[in-house]
Amino acid sequence: MVSSTAVPRIEYLKVQNFRALQHIELKNITPLTVLLGPNGSGKSTLFDVFNFLSECFQGGLRQAWDRRGRGRELKTRGAVGPVVIEIKYRERPKTPLITYHLSIDETAKGPVVTEEWLEWRRGSSGRPFKFLTYRQGVGSVVSGDQPDENDQRQDVPLRGPDLIAVNTLGQIAQHPRVAALRDFITDWYVSYLSVDNTRSQPESGPQERLSKTGDNLANVVQYLKESHPEQLERVMAVLRDRIPRLERIDATPMPDGRLLLQVKDAPFEQPVLSKFASDGTLKMLAYLTVLYDPMPPQFVGIEEPENFLHPRLLPELGEECRLASERTQLLVTTHSPFFLNSCRPEEVRILYRDDRGFTQARTASDIQGIKEFMAAGASLGHLWMEGQFGMSDPLRNQGAPWSLKGVESEGKKVRRGH
Repeated sequence: MVSSTAVPRIEYLKVQNFRALQHIELKNITPLTVLLGPNGSGKSTLFDVFNFLSECFQGGLRQAWDRRGRGRELKTRGAVGPVVIEIKYRERPKTPLITYHLSIDETAKGPVVTEEWLEWRRGSSGRPFKFLTYRQGVGSVVSGDQPDENDQRQDVPLRGPDLIAVNTLGQIAQHPRVAALRDFITDWYVSYLSVDNTRSQPESGPQERLSKTGDNLANVVQYLKESHPEQLERVMAVLRDRIPRLERIDATPMPDGRLLLQVKDAPFEQPVLSKFASDGTLKMLAYLTVLYDPMPPQFVGIEEPENFLHPRLLPELGEECRLASERTQLLVTTHSPFFLNSCRPEEVRILYRDDRGFTQARTASDIQGIKEFMAAGASLGHLWMEGQFGMSDPLRNQGAPWSLKGVESEGKKVRRGH
């Protein structure tokens, strides 16, 4: 098991010139963060920021850039300047806050890293110190476990301007702070789960982690069965509580090398192949294998978990996410008021388009009146469906400030006791 004290936590995110994210900041990010908003508000785009950064570290900048249509499709239309992603995180609680800044632009030869740096401040009164700085493959780094401005700075040129310095230098043992960030980002799991893919019959062989699409679900079940049977039983116990008549799910190797995922329901004697199993059963199984991973990813992204699941299961899935957030950090996008009912106002970021068409974000707890409604016994999902969030209503204009007036007036009524 991974202790919650050992989990890195992102506390801040800034994105510039990434599609509809012309300039957006998320402050005080919680271990479980939920993105809410109508279609086209930018949820999937913000979700893809994490996937893009993960792909940059796992497969290289050029591959991640090209997959998104290069600068023509990736950069904010009409904007001038590079794509900027900046995160602030702590490796563990009470350790120094570290800022990672990555700026990417495009030349005739492809994408280049125009600026990249790592900064921290040791102690509450010390000055911020950049211990890694790079521009287009040229820069320097201060090595050591506790890099300080009095330490020697080393010039270490990269092989090309499209290489990410943290990803390259993080493979060297003498740069432990850089390596910690590289390990953190390469470990992220951003899910684009497809139920159809979970029905595949892959080659037999245990695999520790679910793929982004879920096409190796049978391999993960095989891994849990062979190496962590107690965790598989925990997953099965949750499934039995949520899915009527379910007895067990098993991964069975076949003589031809295929791996069959089978679902056994009571009172029938023979299990059925996953090909004929319920969509909801397979999707819930897939999510639980991630949330109950013996060594969970250090960051997990889940997009619209409500698809194919009964609404009554969603509050319970939300609680499973909250429990898992003690061992990892979770980002979830949703349209479901049922999932939202399990959330806290400070965990919910409401996305909307401003009058210029760019995505903006607001925390539900910052909307006047929401805390009072919650204190009076209201649930977050019901408040959303009643239109109390204003800017997240798909039937209203998305230009924001006026849409909060109704919420604020309702909040005043609550405070006056009406």
